[in-house]
Amino acid sequence: MTTATPPGPAPTSHDRAARRAVVTGASSGIGVAIAHDLVAAGWEVLGLSRSRGALSDAATWVPCDLADVTSAAEAVSTVRETLAGGVGAIVHAAGLQYSAGVGHLRPDHGERMWAVHVRGAELVVGGLVDALVDGGRVVLVGSRTMTGVPGKSQYAATKAALAAMARAWAAELAPRRITVNVVAPGPTRTAMLDDPNRASVPPVQPPLGRLVEPSEVAALTRFLLERTGAMVTGQTIVICGGASLG
Repeated sequence: MTTATPPGPAPTSHDRAARRAVVTGASSGIGVAIAHDLVAAGWEVLGLSRSRGALSDAATWVPCDLADVTSAAEAVSTVRETLAGGVGAIVHAAGLQYSAGVGHLRPDHGERMWAVHVRGAELVVGGLVDALVDGGRVVLVGSRTMTGVPGKSQYAATKAALAAMARAWAAELAPRRITVNVVAPGPTRTAMLDDPNRASVPPVQPPLGRLVEPSEVAALTRFLLERTGAMVTGQTIVICGGASLG
């Protein structure tokens, strides 16, 4: 005689909130790869970006231009209303790149990258931190160039700032068991590689023989968001195919 297995406990509101993620830059590149990877793993995803782009209908799109303080504030307000029960993870993947040598730097380019990469993280994470469940996760997408690469000084500076912010926030949020980390990809096969704004510094194939795939960055990010990443915080994890070895 077969005995039926009794059902497990019903998911609590905290359990449901813990599987909700906000992903910036979710219309293309690494951001959309992370959003789709999380959806496939059963997460509820809200994607913040200027356009829906390639973000699937399985995720909720929230219009947001992180370079605009008002637009970012409105998006945060929408997220708070939509996910009134809380959120389990924030992934800041929005980014852009301008490249130029030291004698040709444009302040407006530096300011825009700072606004999206650094101030955008401040606005989104700062605006939602009290909605993050205890034990939640924050991942900032940096770059392996944050240690300094010729022709990318402005970009590298903004990405380096993310590592410092992550360590500070990790210390602040540790009492709530919220982890904060940086995933720092090397040359990744996205449309950004063909952006004319970075044409002065073309990508170099890593020693392992190919570019990093966005899906690989997404998998590493999800490792940090799931239970597997519960004891990793304040760290910068580089995924670059060996590009940082030279």
